[in-house]
Amino acid sequence: MAHCLVTGGAGFVGAHVAQTLADGGHSVVVLDDLSGGFVENVPSEAKFVQGSILDNTLISGLFATEKFDYVYHLAAYAAEGLSHFIKRFNYANNVLGSVTLINAAVNNEVECFVFTSSIAVYGAGQVPMSESMRPEPEDSYGIAKFTVEQELEASKNMFDLDYVIFRPHNVYGELQNIGDRYRNVLGIFMNQILSGEPLSIFGDGEQTRAFSYIDDIAPAIANAPTTSGARCEIFNVGADAPYTVNHLADTVRVAMGVPEHPIRHLAARNEVLHAFSDHSKAQDVFGQQSATSLEDGVGRMVKWVREHGPQPPSTFSSIEIQRNLPPFWSMAASNG
Repeated sequence: MAHCLVTGGAGFVGAHVAQTLADGGHSVVVLDDLSGGFVENVPSEAKFVQGSILDNTLISGLFATEKFDYVYHLAAYAAEGLSHFIKRFNYANNVLGSVTLINAAVNNEVECFVFTSSIAVYGAGQVPMSESMRPEPEDSYGIAKFTVEQELEASKNMFDLDYVIFRPHNVYGELQNIGDRYRNVLGIFMNQILSGEPLSIFGDGEQTRAFSYIDDIAPAIANAPTTSGARCEIFNVGADAPYTVNHLADTVRVAMGVPEHPIRHLAARNEVLHAFSDHSKAQDVFGQQSATSLEDGVGRMVKWVREHGPQPPSTFSSIEIQRNLPPFWSMAASNG
């Protein structure tokens, strides 16, 4: 039995990883500042600590006391498009917070550090995205994630800290924060339908993504430290089939029983138009993972969402750059 820390474990991806670890008999501590997650998401078997990965005193004391074997770092503010306009916040949370954890892992001889990066590190024009490609991130979020990847490689070379890096993409499922208006498009769509609002689509909706159901990726992340061939490697994980945002909107509307629910097309924003990955490397190491169809995954999430109802849309009030901010986001910030 390993003693594990899961940062961001009150967020939906972290919560599923923490539950998988607890179900496997591991001892789990969840650390989360609850800025985007909910304490009710934390598995009942886990010890919950509320706090920030930026709190060096808290992190140092927690590592010294708990003596973790494995660290699963899933805490991040993962709004790619918004990251252009909140650069200081983005780099503080997604780089400096990560470095605080890496320092503590080195100082306390953690056996393996598992990090969830993002396919945002690849940038545009590289599909299907493969781990052998040179990262060319185009937004501040992708730059931050790639920076931490490089820091983990440097820490392995200098301090022999083993790591496993995952690049998941467009993950959705139960426990997701559907009130976040800046990320997680499935949750946004479902919350808008429940609230009687039209679905918001940037541009013509023909941009493509491979939407990944949470139960298809959580086991690989949880099992990474003990999987032969996984350590000190980078893996894409997620769904194989890309769909347009328009197709996603139709799928969500049908699953929620409102196939004619109105759609509002907003001005296109600066984003990668097509993003999906090759997963052959992960399949070679972790084996063939389950592959939930988009219709089945959306159906499961809809059932959970209906049980919990709509959530008040969150507003990010600390926009640092107003120039070129999409008007829809600008309106939300001013009304928040």
